[in-house]
Amino acid sequence: MLRREPVDVLPRMPILMGFKAQFAGVDYKSFASDSRVKVDANVRCAEHFGFDVVDVMSDPYCETEGFGGEIEYPTDGVPRCPNPPLTSTKDLGQLQTPDPSQSKRMWNTVETVRTYKGRVFEKYSIHGWVEGPAAEAADLRGVQSFLIDVLLDPQWCAELMDLCTDVAIEFARAQIESGADVIGVGDSICSQLPPDVFAELVLPRQQRLFESIRDAGGYARLHICGDIKHLLPFIKDLAVDILDVDHLVDIAAVRECVGTKMILAGNLDPVASLLQGTPEAIRQKIRDTYARIGNPMIVAAGCEIPRDTPHENLRALCEPVAYRH
Repeated sequence: MLRREPVDVLPRMPILMGFKAQFAGVDYKSFASDSRVKVDANVRCAEHFGFDVVDVMSDPYCETEGFGGEIEYPTDGVPRCPNPPLTSTKDLGQLQTPDPSQSKRMWNTVETVRTYKGRVFEKYSIHGWVEGPAAEAADLRGVQSFLIDVLLDPQWCAELMDLCTDVAIEFARAQIESGADVIGVGDSICSQLPPDVFAELVLPRQQRLFESIRDAGGYARLHICGDIKHLLPFIKDLAVDILDVDHLVDIAAVRECVGTKMILAGNLDPVASLLQGTPEAIRQKIRDTYARIGNPMIVAAGCEIPRDTPHENLRALCEPVAYRH
């Protein structure tokens, strides 16, 4: 589908993290920090439930650790960075220089991709991941401070996001060279930005990142949690191959805006539909969505599917839906 060739069924691309760890019987600390554990959990889930993607996702702090952030690993919780490196300073010189071949967590991600290539190459699409320029800036500065800075000190934010973009490009390239065919870019803080701020500060840097991913031979995927209706007039011009659409957005309106140049993925509600819904309701929602937006489409929920989602519900999401020519 990424090559825009006819396919037999719609690709299935659920976002699963805590679910994968629980299904594999491992604690989340191991899932987030050990590439072997993450690979095994991904492959076991893909084989059991019948979806088409393995990925490197667990938390947003790979690059942050490379910049010098100290990451904590709760045994059964998501890694966290309680003291972002730029909490009390705007001196970018205080940051370390992330290196995908040296920084511990970035190298762990590259190793995850390399292991996938040796184990499931050409069986599953291998999705790498980087933090987008705004998301990584918020990780380094702290969300509240970053949201104030974009209004009061946009020039400094631009410099910080330039640095974050440079690192994301190198990290993406390292993953592509190791076997990733798609690079996901998580930039979820953008849903909280006013359109003019997004257009001036974030959009040019996202475009540079996405063009670099394509230049390196990868496909680009954009993930912004939440409501992105106000950003769609700008997103439609990005060099993006897959656009994740959260359940808060009318996916038909997204298709109308971006046309068919982007593959739309989503947008089932991860909680109301997947965690709390029924298999038949999930099947019907997928059928309804496909009828509304047509090709190209990937079956997915709007964001991460909760850990305790009933297995029969995930199976319903992953049931083959015949591609309509």
